[in-house]
Amino acid sequence: MRRRAPGAEHGRVTEIMTGPQMSPLEILALLGAVALVVARWLPPAARPRVTVAAAAVLVPSTIVTAVVGIRWQLLPVLAGAALAAPFALAPLLRGRRRGGRPAWRARWWLALPGSVACAALIATGPVAAWAFPVPVFPEPSGEFAVGTRVVQWTDPRRPETFTADPGDLRTVVVQLWYPAQHSPAGTRRAQYLGRTEQEARTVSEALARGVGLPGFLVDGAPRARSRAVFDAPPATGGRRFPVVLFSPGSGGVRTQNTAWAEELASHGYVVAALDHPYDSAAVVLADGRTITSETASSGDPDKDEELAAGWTAVRAADLGFVLTRLDAEARGESAGPLTGRLDTSRVAVGGHSMGGAAALQAARQDGRFAAVIDLDGYPHGPTTPALHQPTLALTQAITPATDPRYPPRLTEALTANTATSYRLTIPGAAHLTFMDGPLYLPPVPSIVGSLGRTESPHVVAAATLAFLDAVLRNGSGDPAGALRTYGDLTVHRPGDSR
Repeated sequence: MRRRAPGAEHGRVTEIMTGPQMSPLEILALLGAVALVVARWLPPAARPRVTVAAAAVLVPSTIVTAVVGIRWQLLPVLAGAALAAPFALAPLLRGRRRGGRPAWRARWWLALPGSVACAALIATGPVAAWAFPVPVFPEPSGEFAVGTRVVQWTDPRRPETFTADPGDLRTVVVQLWYPAQHSPAGTRRAQYLGRTEQEARTVSEALARGVGLPGFLVDGAPRARSRAVFDAPPATGGRRFPVVLFSPGSGGVRTQNTAWAEELASHGYVVAALDHPYDSAAVVLADGRTITSETASSGDPDKDEELAAGWTAVRAADLGFVLTRLDAEARGESAGPLTGRLDTSRVAVGGHSMGGAAALQAARQDGRFAAVIDLDGYPHGPTTPALHQPTLALTQAITPATDPRYPPRLTEALTANTATSYRLTIPGAAHLTFMDGPLYLPPVPSIVGSLGRTESPHVVAAATLAFLDAVLRNGSGDPAGALRTYGDLTVHRPGDSR
């Protein structure tokens, strides 16, 4: 069913699809398995019919599911059904004893523990499907449909610092989400996490490895489709759209904020999200090569800060390079579907976690960026020169587990800014609230926050839009009133007493 997300003050009310986390075939298999367990406890006259009906539902649905691709969440359901099947089918296969007496059945006090065990196994399936679902992306609330495309660009002036080959030049993969024309009903939507399902699985498994999880746990993510359409024609009307560059978190990938990017694009922004090779968990290049992450913590806080500052500098240079390429396309110096549709005089740079730190550094180094968005990112690297662009920092609440260096470091960056900065602390948020994690990870507050799968993407995107509309579209607009709707706001204005 459709459920309206609360607090949708920006544009049309955002609608989120909610419903069962199992496919119709999986639900049929689940019902068949339950019926096999229940059959043992029905009156004798009903048992054969229920058992046959259960088998008739369970077997075909399992076969078809196996053909289209079985999910691990269904395996405990099938295990429970397999354990229950001999007890449910045995009386049918043996028929009746001589003299017309019913075939032997285990006494209830013997059958009860087995039935309970089978039911517990079967129940594990829907619980696992709820905890690790195939993500369902929010329907963007803006006036535009959303298109997406992937490009790969090589910087001829920068050698790749992660390799020893002097001829290896820095290459980045960029995914663009942009306002598009509405596609016909039934048009296939873009694969999540990659251009193809194979790329999506490669990326998903690399992300899982990066946090120490077996890849099968999050196998729902590469099965998902977002709301965008690959290579959809740009929106008509000749408008030029402001641009938002995005850098993912450490080990993160360009698609990790797809729901956020699609919402922004539906409201008339072009979002360009980067894969940073050798930093992102897995980057699949156009020639088929896969580059995995080579960044890792040393365990020494001082050494790790030095490493993070270096990685952040590489990311900041990547962001500047991508803006140069987009600017060339905006001015018609390079051909592309968005030639003449990009307004590179109105550009924001943002990122999540380490990507937020990279956005802050990119803005310090490059005056072409007119605004900054830091999604819960610790400011690694140098603190000078001071920022001079309006800046929005979205953070989770500070707790005893928070790195004690984070709040003062962030405050230093915001108070030194020569433009107004905003820090918005979102109640109930966790670090992964600020990306797509709540859509497909277990709803455990310490992991994804307590806002839930519906509200998490809405709050982050709506707060971002309130800020961007004020500083990029309305010039000197002040988003403070709108931002207070979403959390606890601190405003740092130039000249305020520190």
